[in-house]
Amino acid sequence: MLQTRPPLVLPQANDVCWCGSGRKYKRCHKGLESRVLQGEISTMRAVPDHIAKPSYAATGQVTRWAEDRVKSPEIIDRMRHAGIVGAEILRLAGEMVRPGITTEEIDIFVHEANVERGAYPSPLNYHGYPKSVCTSANEIICHGIPDSRVLHDGDILNIDVTSFIGGVHGDTNATFLVGDVDPASRQLVQVTEECMWHGIEAVMPGRPLSDVGRAIENHAKKYKFGVVRAFIGHGIGEQFHTDVQVLHYYDERASMIMRPGMTFTIEPMITLGGWQHKMVFDDDWTAATADGKWTAQFEHTCLVTDDGVDVLTALGGPSPSAPWCR
Repeated sequence: MLQTRPPLVLPQANDVCWCGSGRKYKRCHKGLESRVLQGEISTMRAVPDHIAKPSYAATGQVTRWAEDRVKSPEIIDRMRHAGIVGAEILRLAGEMVRPGITTEEIDIFVHEANVERGAYPSPLNYHGYPKSVCTSANEIICHGIPDSRVLHDGDILNIDVTSFIGGVHGDTNATFLVGDVDPASRQLVQVTEECMWHGIEAVMPGRPLSDVGRAIENHAKKYKFGVVRAFIGHGIGEQFHTDVQVLHYYDERASMIMRPGMTFTIEPMITLGGWQHKMVFDDDWTAATADGKWTAQFEHTCLVTDDGVDVLTALGGPSPSAPWCR
């Protein structure tokens, strides 16, 4: 079994690595002790038969179709309910975050919380993803797989919850502080949430989606933070992801015009360093910053209205996630 935390006294370069891999320390974890290490991943959990499931639930194969970008009032009502379900579960999962808990325990909670509400956890078996929630700590940008790794004092953790209920998805995430977090990382988390809200405030019918990316990038630049480019917001509805693409940085080619009834996520990933990413752990899911510097993310599902935006995953006020990360 691989260890997930280095010992207090590190081995010599040619000694066997402390992680249990059998490789020499210099060829394995030398210089990487501050990085997130993958723990053991348990088997995929089942969802009871009475829960309505998306088409990929049994096979992991995602079938796409040309879903209308502008949703009907009936679908919007269902999405509003799915958004509330997802937001409630995210809030409760965030209350679990503390030193000593594992992301596996958070996944178990999110899975059971969805089932209790008659919802299917959307990530489960989506393209084969093995868990019911994404948990991304420290330098992990997104799609971190819950495992046996213990959260440590000073970590930050993003929890990404999506619930499928009523035939539609509600997608939201937030980054939480684990114990006593250093000022720079606290600022990163705060500014990332602010970036999300700047992007949301830029939503306006008749305007191009590039306005969203411009607002986010302009705010991040004030703090000399990076904006991840490889992972973006997306259309959402009866499908987990539709063809609407929401960049979190400015690109004039993001010229799709926002129209009342359109639904999409805004979910900026902001970094203390560069925006470049790399895939880690050989699982084809977990993305980390290329320079190992920490990153945070916040997300809401948004509806374009006749005069602006309605946040379908907001709970109880204009910035419901702020108290969760204090």
